[in-house]
Amino acid sequence: MNFTDPSNILEWIVYLANEYKLMFLEGLWTTLYIAVIGTFFGFILGYLVGMVQDIKINKQDNIVKRIVMRAVKIVCVVYVEIFRGTPMIVQGMIVYYGMLQADIKISPAFAGILVVVLNTGAYMAETVRGGINSVDKGQKEGAWSLGMSPMLTMFRVVLPQAFKNVVPEMVNTFLTNLKMTSVLNVIGVSELFLVAKTAGGTYYKYFESYLVIAIIYFVICFVLNRLFLLLEKRLAKKKAYTLAVEYMEDNVDI
Repeated sequence: MNFTDPSNILEWIVYLANEYKLMFLEGLWTTLYIAVIGTFFGFILGYLVGMVQDIKINKQDNIVKRIVMRAVKIVCVVYVEIFRGTPMIVQGMIVYYGMLQADIKISPAFAGILVVVLNTGAYMAETVRGGINSVDKGQKEGAWSLGMSPMLTMFRVVLPQAFKNVVPEMVNTFLTNLKMTSVLNVIGVSELFLVAKTAGGTYYKYFESYLVIAIIYFVICFVLNRLFLLLEKRLAKKKAYTLAVEYMEDNVDI
């Protein structure tokens, strides 16, 4: 095959992949970096928001605590609704150019990570809340009867089981973020899509250039999806929570 004079689509795909391999690798690294970091911290944010949304406000609590918790819950609801109800591409434009307009200088990559974190947190918050609610209430009541505090019950009994329930959605969210980073090219993030656009523009071979990154996206997502399926199988074999009997033997004098 003559790389200096490609004459068909296949040859152009191979030529562009070879000619701009370093650019494609840099774009892939940026895509993975933003997706991994943004999704990881987005999961943490989603867990925190989901836990807050699940907290029950009791009438016997003092008035200050009830007001504070109500205000925090309202903020969480507004945050979730805004980021679930708007496209990531619009969020990226608002965050990046909004901060620049406020004289807050940030790099496009940092703005991209921030958008992924906020977007992931909003979607995972609802997933975590659903995972927490899926745990049998009798287990919570049993833990409380053994002297566990609500917070300890949440971390030792509820969250381990909720985590297993939300793992599939976590995987789907990460793979979605991996592909959705392509919209961040509008704020100048040099991810795969922007690299492909640049490479294709040199020879006006956009179709072939986009086919290159389509293959890259497919291979990465296929491999990661299989790895995550193995992780789910391993988690399914593990105990979901600490037995109440074990806790009672360790913490209660019989």
